[in-house]
Amino acid sequence: MDLLNAFVALANFVLIPGIAYGSQLALGALGVTLVYGILRFSNFAHGDTMAFGTMVVILLTWGLQVLGVSFGPLPTALLALPLGIAITALVMLGTDRVVYRYYRMKKADPIIVVMASLGVMFIMNGIVRLIIGPDDQNFADGARFVINAADWRAMTGLSEALTLRTSTVITIVTAGLSVWALFWFLNKTRTGKSMRAFSDNEDLALLSGINPERVVRVTWIIVAALTVIAGTLYGLDKSFKPFTYFQLLLPFFAAAIVGGLGNPLGAIAGGFVIAFSEVGVTYAWKKVLGHALPDALEPEGLVQLLSTDYKFAVSFAILLIVLLFKPTGLFQGKSV
Repeated sequence: MDLLNAFVALANFVLIPGIAYGSQLALGALGVTLVYGILRFSNFAHGDTMAFGTMVVILLTWGLQVLGVSFGPLPTALLALPLGIAITALVMLGTDRVVYRYYRMKKADPIIVVMASLGVMFIMNGIVRLIIGPDDQNFADGARFVINAADWRAMTGLSEALTLRTSTVITIVTAGLSVWALFWFLNKTRTGKSMRAFSDNEDLALLSGINPERVVRVTWIIVAALTVIAGTLYGLDKSFKPFTYFQLLLPFFAAAIVGGLGNPLGAIAGGFVIAFSEVGVTYAWKKVLGHALPDALEPEGLVQLLSTDYKFAVSFAILLIVLLFKPTGLFQGKSV
């Protein structure tokens, strides 16, 4: 029995990946929940919009690399991120102007706007595949590790090695700062308070003199920032593949619904619930249990409930359970 090595293995393969993945899902789910809470429809184009924004960041990153520009030990993509957000925000504002604004003026049923978002999803998906292709794109550069296996073993003398990747640290720090900035904006600024008022009661907000079109524009800009940041962090942490971003739509919606659709705090909590559920169910626990249990009880099999190929099925199962037994989510939904 070696509890210290067991904890290091647990941290290396479950805790740290779960926190990083949860941070990425939380940012994506925040975008979903803001659109639902303020614009009042479920945006099925969210995943492919994220793919588009990340593609823009990748193209800008490649351009900076060709020019010899780097960010030292940090990924060059961080330098390209602000311009990527700006370009994606313009595209999303243009999409709203061309597509969603018409249905908003007609006060169409939300299901009609959802169907329109499906059309936007297919268009975005086609544009991304046409420009950058369907294959994996690796755009991470800079230092790969903050702590590598050799240094950890030399420092601690443990048999289990803890590795901490630069992309993981960047994900956690950037997600934390993004969430803090969002909540500060919503709670402390006049525009943020207007968005919350518009979400709570649209008619009363209009009588109070709030400009609905300004609220819509600011919402799309914030959602663009969240999607591009989340997509870039996910791409740096893993890799960029358009179809993967389409698949992420399920855990995004699952996270938003588990937390309470329309509630930003719930979206963050739901992101971590989904992330740790996916990681925990698909991880082979043999190594951790081998250290934690006496030799006589050491498991022979992998102790893996599901293959990693089925990790999105975990999101789907949790989504179904929540919709059946607590459809309002962990927090009461519809409350930006």
